[in-house]
Parts: sequence; C-alpha cells; structure tokens
Amino acid sequence: MHNLFLLDGMALVYRAHFAFMRNPILTSKGFNTSAVYGFANALLDIIDNHDASHIGVAFDTRAPTCRHELYPPYKAQREAMPEELAAAIPYVKQLCKAFGIPVLELDGYEADDIIGTLAHRADADGGIHTYMVTPDKDFAQLVTDTTTMWKPGRQGNNHELLDVAAIQNQWQVESPKQVIDILGLWGDASDNIPGVPGIGEKTAKKLVGQFGSVEKLLESTDQLKGKQKENLINFADQARLSKELATIILDAPVEVSWDDLVISQRDDEALQALLTEMEFNSIAKRLYGDSFVAGRGHEESTTTANEEPESANLKTIADVEHSYHLIDDAKDLHQLIKKLSLSSRFCFDLETTSLDPRSCQILGIAFAVQAHEAYFVHTGAGSKLSIDMVLDKLNVVLDSKIEKVGHNLKFDLSVLLAHGCPVSGPFFDTMLVHALVAADQRHSMDFVSEALLGYTPVKLADLSQNSKGADGDLFGFDEEEPKPAKKSTKKKEIKMHLIPVDELADYAAEDADVTWQIAEILRGQLEESGQQPIYQNIEAPLMPVLTAMENEGISLDIVALKGIGDSLTKRISKLSEAIIEAAGREFNLNSPKQLGEILFGEMELVEKPKKTKTGQFKTDEQTLSALAPKHQIVADILDYREASKLKSTYVDALPQHVSSKTGRVHTHYQQLMTSTGRLASNDPNLQNIPVRSVAGREIRKAFVPRDLHHTLLAADYSQVELRVMAALSGDEAMIEAIKADLDIHTATAARVYGVAMDEVTSEMRRNAKMVNFGIIYGISAFGLSQRLDIPRGEASEIIETYFKQYPGVKNYMESTIESAKENGYVETISGRRCHVRNIDSKNGTIRSGAERAAINAPVQGTAADMIKLAMVQVRALLDKQEAKTKMLLQVHDELLFDLHLSEQETLVPQIVKTMENALVLPHGIQCKVETGTGDNWLAAH
Repeated sequence: MHNLFLLDGMALVYRAHFAFMRNPILTSKGFNTSAVYGFANALLDIIDNHDASHIGVAFDTRAPTCRHELYPPYKAQREAMPEELAAAIPYVKQLCKAFGIPVLELDGYEADDIIGTLAHRADADGGIHTYMVTPDKDFAQLVTDTTTMWKPGRQGNNHELLDVAAIQNQWQVESPKQVIDILGLWGDASDNIPGVPGIGEKTAKKLVGQFGSVEKLLESTDQLKGKQKENLINFADQARLSKELATIILDAPVEVSWDDLVISQRDDEALQALLTEMEFNSIAKRLYGDSFVAGRGHEESTTTANEEPESANLKTIADVEHSYHLIDDAKDLHQLIKKLSLSSRFCFDLETTSLDPRSCQILGIAFAVQAHEAYFVHTGAGSKLSIDMVLDKLNVVLDSKIEKVGHNLKFDLSVLLAHGCPVSGPFFDTMLVHALVAADQRHSMDFVSEALLGYTPVKLADLSQNSKGADGDLFGFDEEEPKPAKKSTKKKEIKMHLIPVDELADYAAEDADVTWQIAEILRGQLEESGQQPIYQNIEAPLMPVLTAMENEGISLDIVALKGIGDSLTKRISKLSEAIIEAAGREFNLNSPKQLGEILFGEMELVEKPKKTKTGQFKTDEQTLSALAPKHQIVADILDYREASKLKSTYVDALPQHVSSKTGRVHTHYQQLMTSTGRLASNDPNLQNIPVRSVAGREIRKAFVPRDLHHTLLAADYSQVELRVMAALSGDEAMIEAIKADLDIHTATAARVYGVAMDEVTSEMRRNAKMVNFGIIYGISAFGLSQRLDIPRGEASEIIETYFKQYPGVKNYMESTIESAKENGYVETISGRRCHVRNIDSKNGTIRSGAERAAINAPVQGTAADMIKLAMVQVRALLDKQEAKTKMLLQVHDELLFDLHLSEQETLVPQIVKTMENALVLPHGIQCKVETGTGDNWLAAH
C-alpha cells in the first residue's frame, strides 16, 4: 500500500501565517517568512516521520471557477489576502520545487477539486491510501476507507486523523458524503454559501439524519412545521444551489500521474539557497547538519548539490584573524586593568555556572577594547586568581565613568551586584539598542552578529559536544535562541566547569570581541533611528535601577500563602461539585472540548453557540463572561478557572521562587519586550496577579515588608492613560475635566448621556468607563456591544455621541492612523517610535488591528516612558538621601517600596512629587499619584 499525501497548500500557508501573527518570523531585512517556515516544518514532518511515498501540494489560482459562474457572490466577501502572505507564497512554491514535490494548480478549479479528483482516482485504482492534509472541514465529504483527513495540530499539538468512523461521529451521518447535504442546509460563511435561513449546524445535522439528503428533505416539507417549513419551501432552490457549491469536484482534468507524485531527490543547491534567503537556521541544520548556517541577510550560498554544504558566506572564528588572551595571574591582570583604565570604553562579558545571579559562580570575565582582540580573566578552578581578588582589583574601572559595553548587560550587572560589586554607567547595551533600532527582529547576540557582521559566533552546544562528563551534555537548547550562558533566561544549570579552560577562554573572549564590533555598528544606527534620546535618557539609566530592584527582591509570607492555598482548595472543591451537579454528569472541567459539549451541546445554553476554527464550541473567558450573569453554572466555571489558576500559578509556584541565598522572591524585568516599552516581569511574573477579583487580591496578602522596621508603600498613577490621551489629543472637554479633578468616567457619562453629573447612574458610569478605556484601544461598536452586552446599534450610538463630545479624541485617532500610514510608526510624547506593521493592508481585519495598535501605542508607550523615568528619578532621590527605603517592584502603573518607618513622613511626599513630574505632559495636564501603606501588598494597595 502506497501512502499519498495531498496538501491543501493555500489553507496550510494561511494557517501558518496567522499562527505567527502576534510574533511574526522576520528576516534581518524585515521579510515575513512565517508562512514559509510553518509550511516547511509541516512538510518535513510528513516526509521524515510518516512514511510518505507520494506527495503533491495543491493551490488555487486567481481564475474564476465554475462555482463563480453558478453563483457570482461565491467567496465574494472574503478579505483580501494579507500582502505579506501573498509575497511569501512564491517562496512556498519554490520550497516545494526544491524538494521535488509537484505544485498542482488548474485554472477554473480549486485546490479542493484537485485533491478530490486525485483522492477519488486513488480509491478507484487501489493500492493507495490518501491523506488529505488540510484543516478545511469541507474535505470530510471525501473520506473513504482509503482516504483520510489529516488535520494539522495547533500550537505544537499532534495532527488528527479523521477516518470514516470519525466523520460519522463528528457529523452524525451514515456516510461522509452526507456532509455535503449538511453544508447545503447550513451554508458556509467563509465561502459565502448561503444555505437556508434559520438552519444552523445542529439543525442541519438533525434534518439530514432524519431525511438523508437535501433532496429528500425538500420532498418531505409536509412533515415539518412553522418557520422551518416555510423557509425550506421558500428557499428550496437556494438549498440545492448551496449543496452544489459545497460539492467538491471529483473529475477535474488534472494531468498528473502517480509517477509524477513519487517523492524524488531534492535539489540541494536550490534548497540551500532558499534556506539562506529565508534565514532558516534551524531547518538548515536539520537537513544539512550543524556545519550549515543559513545566515542573516547575506548573499545566497554558491554551494552545488555535489559539494558539502557550507555556511552562507558567514565567517566563523576559524576564518578571522584574532588575538585572544587567557589571563590567570596577578601580573597580567594588572596590565589589563591599566589598558582598560586608559580606554574611553570597554566591553565585558561574564561566564557563569548558572543563570541565577544570586547563586551562580563566576568562572571568568572577558574584556575587549578593540575589534579582534580580547582577554579572558579566568577565576574558575585551577586559576591563580580568585573572584574576590579580581573584583576588588577591577573595581577601579567597573566603578568608573568609562562606558561599559555588553549584550544583555543587566545580567552581568546583576551577577556583579550580588557579588558585592556594583557597576557604574554609562552603559551601551547592544541588545537594548538593537531592540530600539530593529524592533521587529530577534535580538540574540548570534542573530545580531550574523545580521550585522556576517559572522557566526561559537555555540555553547558546540563546546559541549567535546566536553561531556558523567552527566552528559553541558546544556540542551535551541540554536535559534540566544546563548544560554547569559543571553537567555532558561533555568537549566549550565555545566560550564566541564569545558576546558582554553576553549572557555576563546568562547568568552569571542563574545566580548563580537559584542564590541556590534556596538560600533549600532552606534551609528541608533543615531540615525532617532532613538538615541530614548536610550540615553530612559533605557540606559533604567538598567542599574532594575538591577537593584531585582537584587532586593520582596519578602513572602509562606504561612499566609499556605492559608490562602487551603481556602482556594476548598473553593475549587465546592465549585467542582456544583458544576458537576448542574451539568448532570461527570466530565473533565479542565477540558474546553468537554466543557463546550456540556454547556452548548447538552445544556443548549444558547441557540447558536460560537465555534473555534477547529470546530469546537468556544469556551474562552470572553464567551463565558457574557453568559455568566444569566447562567450560574457559567459563573461557577469562571470562578473555578480563576481559583485553579491562582493556586497553580502563585500559591503552588511562588515558594519555589524563594531564593535560598536571600530568602526573598526575585522577579526579572525585560525592558523592551514590547514595542511600547512596557516592562515585562517573569520568573516569576508578578505583574499578572489579578487585582480586580477577591481571590486575586488575596494573593497580594502574602507579600510583606522585610521586617518590623518597614511597611509596604504602593504608589500608583491614577488613570494615567486617560491623562495621556487628553495630553495627546488636546481635547478641551477632557482637559477641562482632568484639570477640575472630576471623576473622568462620571464626567464622560454626563456628556454622553446628556445629564447632570449628579444624575449619572452607576450603570452609566460603568458604560462610560468602558468607552473611555476602550477608545484608547481603538474599540469598535461590535467590541463595545460585546463588553457591555448591549445591541451593536446602541454601542455605535454611544461611540458616536462620545466623539461629538470629545472631538479632539477623534481627530487624534484619525491623524495618528494617517501618520502611521505615512511613516510606518507612531511616537510617544518622549519620542519613542512604535513601529506599526500592515497599517495599509488591503485585508480589513489585519488593517483594523494595525489601526488599533497605532492608536494605542502612543498612549501606552507614553505611560511606559513615564513610569520608567519615574523609577530612574525616584532611585536618584533615594540615593541622594541615602534612604533606607528600597524600591521593590513595578507593576503596570504602580511602584512598590519597602518603606522604612522613620522615613514615612518625609519621603513619601517626595516620591509622589517625583513621580507626578517625571514626564511633563502637554496642555498642562498634571499626573496624579495615589499612595497607600500596609503590612502586606493588598493593604498598601
């Protein structure tokens, strides 16, 4: 039996493109390769792991089909293909050609028809089992004993095989061919197949199950009643038409033989060239081994199919003359320090035994002051130099005004601070600078080196291959990620001590050397980008502030946390019992699929439940939240989910994050993870602890002051994004309300509903609050109607009235979108550029998403700039006064402090003043900071 795989090319590339929509895979030149990458991985999985003997990839063409002639509106409502996807499709076809796989296209026919014809032909010929690789439900009609649907998995999940039994069960039919009848009655919104009004999926299945086909149903309308009978009589022709439109053609003139589809030898020259252009390092290594590096933005490989594969014009340490020196005695160390002290800047890089700054050991420090020359001060086993002595000697340059260069410098600063060696600025961090000048790209040192220098640094994994000990490899990691020694946040211990000293010296020295060279290029790019003030005034000064905050950590009351956990466990148990009782049977509460079947299949809570792209009932938070006020079981499910998440994410996990060295919890902050500059907390994430729910607030009780001489101080910007919107838009009414210190939501409600301030009801204020914050995120009438659970027309009227009352806001939104289209970016008040992709896309969904991002980015980005500046200035205030109070956490618009009781009266007003004036807003808008203190975080908040 041969295995024929027929791939629905267009469906697969669409799926791959949108799977990476939030974090697209871009080359160093900015080309979006998400579709090519996703398709390539799917193709390789089939070729390598699933015994394929024959394979073909079918695509639609632009030519109209017989369905368009039959019904001109067919697929007429479909959004235009995203431009980035359209640009990627030729590369997908090149990929197929390089693998020797036929691309099957036929004017007048869809990919469905090509696959249907070949599958039908294979069934007739025998000896072939066909796998139709597609997520499209329409293909269910083609399933036979020797034709199976191969439904790709999502988010790394395994694919799903749908055979005859699976289709019978899923569609509730006797034969897969009856799927056509169901689609004829139900219609298909994505293809603009009309179906019959009033008949949805569930009813269609029921009717086909009862009558067998559309034709027999239409002959039996006398057995029906009411509106259903009326619609089937009135729309009988439309039902027949819809069935014909939904029927996949089985006799298209596809001129291809089985021999044409036999997997043939790939064209390595073409494939290597394509992988190089696409910069697919991981796929290249998978196919050609570690010696092949696809590269970043360099010329195509000239390797022929008969030659050993080589890197794509990228140099390595073996190709470049260099002078790297191992230093392991006091004399050479003294000479190095002298050299560093005479330099205007130097690059340094630590090599450590782990990624925990407070528990790792420093094996050495690499330095560079010019290209191709570097030094490694060895402090590990066998060295004559101890780390304490080295740091004591190096203090003269580390604590000087000489500029320090590095990649992800905060890690190095954190390690040194934990070892009692603070480092003074100025700093030039190549990772942060690259994030500012090339926000859409990856920022690992390897990526940046290949993109800017055409040079591939030595991989830690390469060293581990030759340095295995009793415990195996030093480290396991993805080559696409930054080097784990200091340039990622992976938790696994690195067995660096297994690496021979001379190899470690070259590896570390190369890091310093490469980073130095990158920095020299990035200096010019930073100036050209217009982001130099952002880096110099905000990001660089913030680095040591974050380092100090991370090093401080925060105290956790384990006993209190356990009590919270016990309460959550009891609540989870009670909610589980209530939900099971209401459902009428046992089921897995943590399974979205089973939950959907209970709520919408068995209990039928809504008439037309929404479904995911995979055909499951939607049970996401937004869907359930809209139903919770009407159905107790749904409210209980939401409470159950929240309690379960709080327990697993915080109650169970937080104790594991208490440092054995300090007894405190130390989060880590990423400065430029988002384009708006918002800080991101991780390992553990302390920014996502819910504050609006009772259960979420309870978790904050476990965070406490360090001792009896301190209390926790929370200083929170009040409605900062609304104040920023007023400043950006210059809207007179909004500015007037803020300056008068009115409740902005009540003031908005009064204007929108045309009533006096004292006549605003709680519901009016709630709606106005939703509009105020929704406008910042570019909310639509549909979005507002969903959030407020009101008709779309009413929501549209509220928004229209809002804009009449605040015309400056509407003008801001329109001008911001136009500016984004013209420049490709928007700016915060500070001048931070937030790049906006696809703002001029012809695809309405993508374009509207980009427009919302353009509206929101200057607001959110300005708020981010403000709190970053506040952190820098508050830290300067604390240092100047030699305060015992310490800044601990930044959570959205809030700063949390260990406030020394002796400084409460004098210091708190100064902190408030500093925060309120950290960033001067236009139009005289004054920021407002509210404070609270307490013996735990909740009490302070």
